[in-house]
Amino acid sequence: MLKMVSLYADYRQSMWMDYIDRNLLINGGLATLVSEGLRGVTSNPTIFHKAIGGSSDYDDTIRDLVQADPDLQGDILSEWISIQDVRMAADILASVYNSSDGTDGFVSLEVSPYLAFDTDATLQAARHLWRAVDRPNLMIKVPGTVAGLPAIERLIAEGVNVNVTLLFSVLRYKAAAEAYLRGLALNPEPGKVASVASFFVSRVDSKIDPMLDKIGGAEAQSLKGKIAIANAKMAYQQFKEIQASESFVAERARGARPQRPLWASTGTKNPAYSDVLYVDQLIGPETVNTVTPATLDAFQTHGEIASTLEAGVETARRQLETLEKLGIDLAEVCDELEQEGVRKFIDSHDQLLAVLENKRGAVAKRSISG
Repeated sequence: MLKMVSLYADYRQSMWMDYIDRNLLINGGLATLVSEGLRGVTSNPTIFHKAIGGSSDYDDTIRDLVQADPDLQGDILSEWISIQDVRMAADILASVYNSSDGTDGFVSLEVSPYLAFDTDATLQAARHLWRAVDRPNLMIKVPGTVAGLPAIERLIAEGVNVNVTLLFSVLRYKAAAEAYLRGLALNPEPGKVASVASFFVSRVDSKIDPMLDKIGGAEAQSLKGKIAIANAKMAYQQFKEIQASESFVAERARGARPQRPLWASTGTKNPAYSDVLYVDQLIGPETVNTVTPATLDAFQTHGEIASTLEAGVETARRQLETLEKLGIDLAEVCDELEQEGVRKFIDSHDQLLAVLENKRGAVAKRSISG
């Protein structure tokens, strides 16, 4: 898996994995990936639902927690299981965190999706998770909603590492980056805090491609599978502008590090497209690409490494202009994707609680029969 090492050494892009489960942690899988160049891990409610609901790996932990406190609420049970996993992952990645001087080696844990539109509740939840996990290489995932932006600013000011998630539009990305800058300005030691901005990719094509099909015609068809990457390339251009701004230059002089764009949702949804489309086409410096295990395997097998993120920028700009000319409002699409993203995570959270309730019931039955 030398491709992950080459990405970082030659192109300054870090590969993180969008997946975590107990088996990967305790049986050496994550440690092996780290030794082969993986530089971080992210999680979300969907990942934890699949990990806990799709295996018996957590049954002993659930039994121990429930037997210790039979009245333990589902939310607390879920939180403690996720905290255990994140702590283990953070410890495995500590060597990366230390050797990179706090640039990589992070594990992300998300605040409840129910709080996506509540600033104060997000702040309280993020602070609680930060204290509970108690690892310097933790990143708290906060949705980049309008309500999330003030929370991001405050957390950065307090020295809490933040992964801004559910970013779809360049305008919202810029707002998140500005919140980061404001937080840095309020932080007496900005060099001790880190942040990434998770910009979602493939979901944009999944939303827009059917709209292009409905319009029909050669011009519309020529944009299929192109808008997500074009959108990401424009976000990267915005990132470069922010790095050159007086505000960030001043913070960099105080030791601050860039808030790197993180390409999220990079698994290809359309089987007609390359399964590494959203990896191969977004390689550039001071970025992160977070991938599912399947996408990571595909990239290791047949992905191509080249500097692609700044190639064809003007073409990308024209593609977005053509999209607008065809009557598709990308900003409106991105707003819809944000709402859908929050809803998907809420659904996964609810499904996880249902799984835990079932497992709690099974534990109770075994205790009675025993």
